[in-house]
Amino acid sequence: MKALTYHGRHDIRYGEVPDPAVTGPADAVVRVTAAGICGSDLHIYGGNGFSPELGYTPGHECVGVVVDTGGRVTRFKPGDRVLVPASVGCAQCPQCAAGFTARCERAESSTELCYGVSPKLPGSQAQLLAVPCADVNLVHLPEDISDEAAVVLTDNAPTAWYGCRRARIQPGETVLVVGLGPVGLMAAQSAFAMGAARVLGVDLVAERRAFAAGLGVEPVEGDDARAAIRDMTAGRGPDAVVEAVGSDATIQLALKAVRQAGRVSVIGVSQNKAFPFHMYLAQVKELEFAIGLCSVHYELPPLIALTRAGRIRPEVVVSHRFALSEGPAAYELFASRSDGVRKILLDPAG
Repeated sequence: MKALTYHGRHDIRYGEVPDPAVTGPADAVVRVTAAGICGSDLHIYGGNGFSPELGYTPGHECVGVVVDTGGRVTRFKPGDRVLVPASVGCAQCPQCAAGFTARCERAESSTELCYGVSPKLPGSQAQLLAVPCADVNLVHLPEDISDEAAVVLTDNAPTAWYGCRRARIQPGETVLVVGLGPVGLMAAQSAFAMGAARVLGVDLVAERRAFAAGLGVEPVEGDDARAAIRDMTAGRGPDAVVEAVGSDATIQLALKAVRQAGRVSVIGVSQNKAFPFHMYLAQVKELEFAIGLCSVHYELPPLIALTRAGRIRPEVVVSHRFALSEGPAAYELFASRSDGVRKILLDPAG
């Protein structure tokens, strides 16, 4: 089959790789109809991967159609249209049974909990994807949800919802979203769905701020984001901040900008093992700080319902579509943050 493979910093290639196969009775193979490029994939593309190994297929966002199943798969059959959650559960431990796949007790490392971050679980930027424990790690996809919306529901939307849920957003509150990429845009939609009266948004890219404004977000303008946020909130600060970037600077901004006794929820991926957390500031401000990785399975049910009801619109974050064969160019564009790029879908048929 055709797939993208990662070979080092800024080196994504398109070519032939072996077809995946059902190797266990609980597994399945899915023909990918649409795959996404995630911000986490840009960490890999930039040379800051989650594994030192090379040559594997990246990607953890896709929808498709089941083409083969093992003998013990009971919930799915060939021909079923499915969403593939980015997080992977073992289907045996208590955490996975409760939907908290990011807390899997049987996984030996984080590279076993997500597709496309090492060779252990080849990724979704391919024509076919092997899915372990298919009865747990596949979700039936209603016909009234488009591929565009469904790809966003595999990771970006659940991560955003998880971040807002852990920020404990209450009706009538003012929320700040730091980073207006796909996750940040979905965090804004999630905050409104949870009852936020106002959502402010920070991003360095003017086009992203302008797009977010069309969704009801109040863009933070100017060179001094903290001062602008203070002015926009009459000196008080937002009630809650959802940080969707993961850089030291943006996490620090979240901690400093939030109001006294406010809440900060970090869902941007940080690989800094020595982050300079300002403990005294957090203590004096009496802050609540939450950080973690999303268990997609747990967050999905309300998001599917909200999408079908039109309360959230995941598809609006998609800005570009490329054939899978154009994957290297798609990565280059996404990394450049130019041409209004927000979310890229890859078509494995092209």
